[in-house]
Amino acid sequence: MVQKYQSPVRVYKHPFELIMAAYERRFPTCPLIPMFVDSDTVSEFKSEDGAIHVIERRCKLDIDAPRLLKKIAGVDYVYFVQKNSLNSRERTLHIEAHNETFSNRVIINEHCCYSVHPENEDWTCFEQSASLDIKSFFGFESTVEKIAMKQYTSNVKKGKEIIEYYLRQLEEEGITFVPRWTPPSLGPSAEASSCSKNQAVCTAVAVPDAAALKEGLSGEALSSPGAASEPTVGTPDDKLDADYIKRYLGDLTPLQESCLIRLRQWLQETHKGKIPKDEHILRFLRARDFNIDKAREIMCQSLTWRKQHQVDYILDTWTPPQVLQDYYAGGWHHHDKDGRPLYVLRLGQMDTKGLVRALGEEALLRYVLSINEEGLRRCEENTKVFGRPISSWTCLVDLEGLNMRHLWRPGVKALLRIIEVVEANYPETLGRLLILRAPRVFPVLWTLVSPFIDDNTRRKFLIYAGNDYQGPGGLLDYIDKEIIPDFLSGECMCEVPEGGLVPKSLYRTAEELENEDLKLWTETIYQSASVFKGAPHEILIQIVDASSVITWDFDVCKGDIVFNIYHSKRSPQPPKKDSLGAHSITSPGGNNVQLIDKVWQLGRDYSMVESPLICREGESVQGSHVTRWPGFYILQWKFHNMPACATTNLPRVDDVLASLQVSSHKCKVMYYTEVIGSEDFRGSMTSLESSHSGFSQLSAATTSSSQSHSSSMISSE
Repeated sequence: MVQKYQSPVRVYKHPFELIMAAYERRFPTCPLIPMFVDSDTVSEFKSEDGAIHVIERRCKLDIDAPRLLKKIAGVDYVYFVQKNSLNSRERTLHIEAHNETFSNRVIINEHCCYSVHPENEDWTCFEQSASLDIKSFFGFESTVEKIAMKQYTSNVKKGKEIIEYYLRQLEEEGITFVPRWTPPSLGPSAEASSCSKNQAVCTAVAVPDAAALKEGLSGEALSSPGAASEPTVGTPDDKLDADYIKRYLGDLTPLQESCLIRLRQWLQETHKGKIPKDEHILRFLRARDFNIDKAREIMCQSLTWRKQHQVDYILDTWTPPQVLQDYYAGGWHHHDKDGRPLYVLRLGQMDTKGLVRALGEEALLRYVLSINEEGLRRCEENTKVFGRPISSWTCLVDLEGLNMRHLWRPGVKALLRIIEVVEANYPETLGRLLILRAPRVFPVLWTLVSPFIDDNTRRKFLIYAGNDYQGPGGLLDYIDKEIIPDFLSGECMCEVPEGGLVPKSLYRTAEELENEDLKLWTETIYQSASVFKGAPHEILIQIVDASSVITWDFDVCKGDIVFNIYHSKRSPQPPKKDSLGAHSITSPGGNNVQLIDKVWQLGRDYSMVESPLICREGESVQGSHVTRWPGFYILQWKFHNMPACATTNLPRVDDVLASLQVSSHKCKVMYYTEVIGSEDFRGSMTSLESSHSGFSQLSAATTSSSQSHSSSMISSE
């Protein structure tokens, strides 16, 4: 397996020429890099005007590896070839390196680039990517990989010190400025105009996608003089600056930075629109210990869920019922000592049975989601206020008054469902949970709910019985005395509702709750369908007036599908009612209806009016078709058979849930369709409802066909 690494953009607040002067002082050896023993120049080229300077070196490294491993390998040193291509005219330096030793067993490639900052000509950008492929190494492949990872991480961190060391050395020698290159034919008076023309093309170079490199030659410790010590702004929107990561996301290891950049880049390529915020992506990575594939899987599922149920707009479009405002004993209350937003929940004073009977569990779930959305917003605000990354909140739960009433079975069931939804869609948002005044009945409740809570989350729980929270290691260790709520013997008035019993006059029957249209899972214009291998899902649309517009918006929730549109002059037979019949299959995940009779022939009984569109798992597709003829149009979602070779080289979205793709023959789609008149099409956005999602942005492209007189707009997010 090839391991990869991608660095963030590192910005040095020094001119390119001064950085190059510092960088060149590292050769032929560098005292700050003990493993870098020596280097010899293999070849060198300079252009006549001095603008191009290409130098190739053979570098000698003393790898910190067990003596036994070196003895088995039969080498004491490892040699790399490094090629530096300096273009003084464009003010760029490209560095390419590969291993010479064991090149038939281990393949290491690295590329680094220095360039002028696109928005400040007196700053320098640095980017680095590398890959490691260990084919075989005397049975010690895993050991070599671990050694490479350790040394690479150490070298990247050490690289940040090198620029300061050599810049200080230059300053001690009186060198604080290095003039830019000018053509030999121009005199000093023309220097300024020449530079201004040449620097315009200097931009940070995008490097190939990469993940976690375990070893390399140039690295930031070898290729890079170091990193800037102050926060910077102005890097390209599609790149992440190292100082931005430290300021807003926290201290990440080089490999963690690489995972974040890779996953972010994958989203940019796949969703083609507005992507989740970096803090949100980082939460999913942390929840899966920075395993990109696992994080990508759960994040894709969460993004689809958010879009289908319009969670992004819950704070703006939904007002909690008055019953919740009066009897839900929870609310936000200042912040803890770490700057995290503090949420107080007086669970012992809350009538969970009454709330469920009066509102139903769907309304409770919606309210908890609004609390989590508000928590995300408060984390962003506190990050700005306190000047450090704050990505989670603290929850204080007071269990005073908890009794067997709270163990009511439907109430516990609702609690478990809420925990399941929150765990899946808001990972790593709980920084600390303080459970106070736990009564004797609490272990029973904990036994019921703890299996549904993630291990990482459980480790953040602190439980205090009785008044233990008032002693050493208690509440004062986490919350300032001035904001401890009054009901906990504190001095701060807490505006959290006191809860109490919900009047039975507010209770609703199951039928009333069902008809109140409160369900989060069904309050959507989308329909669900299952697609099986050999059993596509098809819907029928009858068109009376030619030049009508069929619009669609669907999400591929599971598997890869092929989307087709057909036209027929006659109506297909309606599907059989028998759920086990040949034309209709029902399943928990959605319906499956087949309309095209097996005896029908393409070209005789029906025709294709749009080219087939392959849609990958996790994609959202919006589009339209202007009909030419009246009749019957069939929209079809068909199982996409992957080529045999695809399992070894999955591109883009294919590697999401790859194991499920190979083993399962079931796909799932959520879709919405509408037919509107062509004269109204430009002004109607109801058929493109998914474009309102906070995680997507409609990107339409129009094509036309002279044969079908149809147009389609398709955008994959």
